[in-house]
Amino acid sequence: MKAISARVTRGLNVGTKVEPCDNSGAKLVQIFGVKRGKTVKGRLPAAGIGDMVVVTVKKGRPDMRKQVFNAVVVRQRKEFRRKDGTRVKFEDNAVVILKDDQGNPKGTMFKGPIAKEVCERWPAISKLARITV
Repeated sequence: MKAISARVTRGLNVGTKVEPCDNSGAKLVQIFGVKRGKTVKGRLPAAGIGDMVVVTVKKGRPDMRKQVFNAVVVRQRKEFRRKDGTRVKFEDNAVVILKDDQGNPKGTMFKGPIAKEVCERWPAISKLARITV
């Protein structure tokens, strides 16, 4: 996993319910863990753009419900700062569900834009992204 070129504010806490933006079959997922998330004692971890999170499916196809998957955060409402000074924020929070730890997505197409920082870190996601912001 490669470092990203922005100062990302972590805007999604553990317990946040997020909509996936792919066609994997899940309609609503809940974040309950952040992979490689560092924090202080007693504080819940949070995730930002490009972070791998552990999610459970709350709504979706019956065979996917109550299953645990890894996912990558591709959009967040909380604004973050890029190196050139611009601030970027999206109108919704969204994740892409993965089928393995290498970053291969479970779905075959994505709805909406994907952040440029995600495409730098996860090349398998960038191959399927139609709009990159």
